Amino acid sequence: MAISYQDSGVDITKGDLFIEKIKPMIQSTYNEQVYKGVGGFAALYQMDEERFLASATDGVGTKLKLAQQLDKHDTIGIDLVAMCANDLICTGARPLFFLDYLASGNLNLETNSNIIKGIVEGCKQSSMALIGGETAEMPGMYQDGEYDLAGFCVGEVYKDKLLTGETVKEGDSIVAIKSSGFHSNGYSLVRKVLEKESSNELKEILLTPTKIYVKEILSLLNKFSKNIKGIANITGSGIDNISRINKNFGYHISNPLLPNQLPNGMSEICERTGLNSEELHRTFNMGIGMVIITDRPNEVCQHLAELKPWFLGKVTLDNASQCYF
Repeated sequence: MAISYQDSGVDITKGDLFIEKIKPMIQSTYNEQVYKGVGGFAALYQMDEERFLASATDGVGTKLKLAQQLDKHDTIGIDLVAMCANDLICTGARPLFFLDYLASGNLNLETNSNIIKGIVEGCKQSSMALIGGETAEMPGMYQDGEYDLAGFCVGEVYKDKLLTGETVKEGDSIVAIKSSGFHSNGYSLVRKVLEKESSNELKEILLTPTKIYVKEILSLLNKFSKNIKGIANITGSGIDNISRINKNFGYHISNPLLPNQLPNGMSEICERTGLNSEELHRTFNMGIGMVIITDRPNEVCQHLAELKPWFLGKVTLDNASQCYF
């Protein structure tokens, strides 16, 4: 019998409804400098005629439970930075600085130091300064050994480098960059699948930290600034993230990865869920780290060769606002 994301306790539909419910409240706070707010990969705030601040916030999700179970905490901070920075660069912004929030029931010096070690490494990979944060000790809120992480990053982008998705057109190519694994999405279902798993070998593989794409994406934008139409970070909701670039178009996926091409234990987990390919692609990233919409796919793939890019599909006028196979 198939095990869905909802079976693991995550209701994506309700989450989407919640966002729609709170949007009017959030938007009531906006002023004329808010260029783009809730709903995008990152928010944009106009500082002057040429410059925008971009911001993104996220957590690590229940991948934290796996780290706590295995008592391995030195890479989970990389995931935290990655989930924020990879969203931020979808606007074309250069990350500037990062702040973290670490909450636990009881302060454990070794565990917390290892968590910060990972955050520092993630910031170095993103060329960001870790300029502050908050450590909260909350007995009664968390059990011994439990903790939660959240992060926030800020970047800047100039008007002529801003990615809005407005230049996307029919026939543009969808180029995918490989992920390092599940990244930090879908772990409630992953953990559900692993409930009866006695070996730690697969669990350790699944702690592979999220790939940070900042340097490669900024290099790409510097070289092909007029040919990159949009970028999507493929996390929660899988391929449906692509349609967030521009909902006036459809995105036809013609070349997804085969099960034996998936990285770091993904194929085994996917097989155990019993879900079909379409459901899997709307739950997990299925080996896709980021997606780039471009009219120069060959040059983009060549520039990003070290990240193992491939042609994923085409932009269409059919099925507007949808990704489909």
